[in-house]
Amino acid sequence: MLAAAGLAACAGTGIPARHPSQATGPAPAGTAAPSAAASTPGSRGQPPQQQAIGAIGSYQVATLSLRLTDRSRTPARPRVLRTSVWYPASGPAASARPADGPFPLVVFAPGFMQCARSYRPLLRAWASAGYVVAAPDFPLTSCRTPDPAEDDLANQPADMAFVIRRLVAAGDRPHGSLTGLVDPARIAVAGHSDGGDTVAALAAGSCCRDRAVRAAIVLAGAEWPPLGGTYFGKATPPVLFVQGNADDINPPPDSLEMYRADASGPRFYLDLPGAGHLAPYEGRRPPEPLVARVTVDFLDRYLAGQRAAAAAMRRAGRVPGRAVLVGGGRLPP
Repeated sequence: MLAAAGLAACAGTGIPARHPSQATGPAPAGTAAPSAAASTPGSRGQPPQQQAIGAIGSYQVATLSLRLTDRSRTPARPRVLRTSVWYPASGPAASARPADGPFPLVVFAPGFMQCARSYRPLLRAWASAGYVVAAPDFPLTSCRTPDPAEDDLANQPADMAFVIRRLVAAGDRPHGSLTGLVDPARIAVAGHSDGGDTVAALAAGSCCRDRAVRAAIVLAGAEWPPLGGTYFGKATPPVLFVQGNADDINPPPDSLEMYRADASGPRFYLDLPGAGHLAPYEGRRPPEPLVARVTVDFLDRYLAGQRAAAAAMRRAGRVPGRAVLVGGGRLPP
């Protein structure tokens, strides 16, 4: 998506190497005990442009930091994936414990030179709505990397597949922080920018298609030509594309091209007038709450199987001057 020109943009006036919110990394790897973080129950009837981003669901949210190491692909140089996990919890915030599962799993891919913590409000919102959410910091493209290499994106679909397998295995263990929490039959992927490219390949690319994926959310993403192969050539899971129409890092035509090419299954395009590349997905200000609401409704419908969520998604995605949601190949006005 960004290639060499985009890399220069990211390192200069586009995406900075480290955002102020990334001054420190996630909790130390290997932390086993969850730390409860209250997520105030919200009203689903409240307009999404007014609703607080962390108040979508009724669950408390607990967090967990994992250090996942994949030695299967490059034994001499293992892929170390520091992974942040948010999951539904219950009880008072001071003593919250895992809620009764299992819950659908959403694995999130951060963008170039970004870390999972940049997207914390959005990912916590998903967890508060009843999803286990895992986000790895990629080894060579995250905010942790002194000299990031964007061409390492070629390895990220396999990183995501590895995280999926490890989280499913953690849910199957007889004892552990995630025991009984992960539903292996309900798995979605989501990602932003280069992470969106990663997710598109995982959901619809002939190079990297993972059949465990049941739904996908592509936030300001595109096809990544170096991965090779074709996209949307076979049946794909339901996909929601989200794109700011003032994004100068991922041009809107790149998202529209994928959306229009995806003719094999349910697909939607959320157009955000005036929105750029970062603000719709990082932080807490508009239009982040609206994006959180629409993405939760999409997951509720196409991952959790709640049919009524389709109408809720259409309502949340049609806010004059802020959002236009279209589907089935129709283009935004």
